[in-house]
Amino acid sequence: MGLRIVPGSANTVLAGAIAKSLDTEPVTCKLDRFPDGEMRPVVNPVRGDDVYVIQPTGPPVSDHLIELLLLLDACRRDGAGRITAVVPYFGYARQDRRGRSGEPVGARVAADALAASGAQCLVVVDPHSAALEAMCGIPVEILTAVPALAEALAPDVPGDAVVVAPDLGAVKLAKHYASLLQVAVVRKTRLTGATVRAEEIAGHVAGRPAIIVDDMISTGATIEAATQVVLAHGGTSVIVVAATHGLLVGGAARRLRGLPIRRVVTTDTLPQGRSAALALQVESVAPLLADAISRLHHNQPLAGLLART
Repeated sequence: MGLRIVPGSANTVLAGAIAKSLDTEPVTCKLDRFPDGEMRPVVNPVRGDDVYVIQPTGPPVSDHLIELLLLLDACRRDGAGRITAVVPYFGYARQDRRGRSGEPVGARVAADALAASGAQCLVVVDPHSAALEAMCGIPVEILTAVPALAEALAPDVPGDAVVVAPDLGAVKLAKHYASLLQVAVVRKTRLTGATVRAEEIAGHVAGRPAIIVDDMISTGATIEAATQVVLAHGGTSVIVVAATHGLLVGGAARRLRGLPIRRVVTTDTLPQGRSAALALQVESVAPLLADAISRLHHNQPLAGLLART
C-alpha cells in the first residue's frame, strides 16, 4: 500500500511538514461549504492506500471534529486500504468522566464517532486524559512531545530549577520533564472552565527558578494560579512555561503577558499566532508524527515515541 497524507483544514502547515518529512506530497483535498455552513470535503483518490488523515480538533472544536469524521468517511468510501486518524490535539479529551448527573462523556462520544467513520487506528499527542485509550474501540497510539519541549528548555534551565506541576494530574508529566529534579506540586480547584483557585503547594520552591508544565494552555488560568502560588511561596521571578498544546483562548495571551514569565514553549499541534508582547516559542511535532507514521506504515514498533503511563 502506498503511504498517503490527507490534510484537514485545521492545520495544513503541520500536515505539509509531515508530508515533506516523509518525502511525499499531501493528497489534494477541497473543502466545499453549502450556504448554511454545512461542510462537504472532497478527497482525491486514495483507493488501496495506507491513509493518514491529519486533523487536530482545536478551536472551533466541533467544526474540526465534524470535518475529520467526513474526511475519514470519504477515504473509507473511496476504498482506502487502511485509515489512521492522526489527531495531534484531541478535543473533548477533558470530558473523560461525568462530574454530575446529566453530563455526557464527550471523549467516548468522539472516539466512537471516529471508529464509526472509518478510522482503524488513532494517533494523538499528549492527550489531556490517558483514559482516552481505554475508551476507544480501535488501537490508540499516544505519543509525547515532552522530549522535544525539554530539549528546547534545557539551555536556560539552571541546576537549581524546579519543575512545577499545576495540579496532581500533571505530576507524572512533570517527572517526565525532569527525572532528577525535585517536583513541586501546586494543587488547584477548578471553579469554572476559565477560573482556577490555587490552594497550596508541596515541595520546596523558595529561591528557585520554576518551570511550570502542563499538557495544554487554554485560557491561561491554571498557569496564572500556579505562578501566583509559586511566587507566594518564595519562588524567583525566573519562570518559564511549557505545554504541548497552546490553545491560548479566552484572553490567554493577555493573562500570560501580565505574569513574570520569561518564555512560553509550546508546539504546533495547533496553529500558533504571534503576539509581539508574548515570548512564545513553538517547537514542531512534525518530526515526531512523521516518525510515528513511517513506523506504522512499515508495521514497526513505536518504542521511544510513546507517552509514559
